[in-house]
Amino acid sequence: MGLLKTALIGAAVYGAIKYVTKKDLNGRSIMDDFKEKSPEWMEKFKNVKEEFKVELEKQRY
Repeated sequence: MGLLKTALIGAAVYGAIKYVTKKDLNGRSIMDDFKEKSPEWMEKFKNVKEEFKVELEKQRY
């Protein structure tokens, strides 16, 4: 049972990686889009984190 479970998980991971890295008609993949947009998302998350800290400080006092 353990070998079958491992094989199924491996096949699922392989399929997911293949899907994410597959090129579309424009020659771009989901991974390319993710790499391109991740710095923008990090800036947004930093701003949200700072706003959250400010809100916690307001609630604390």
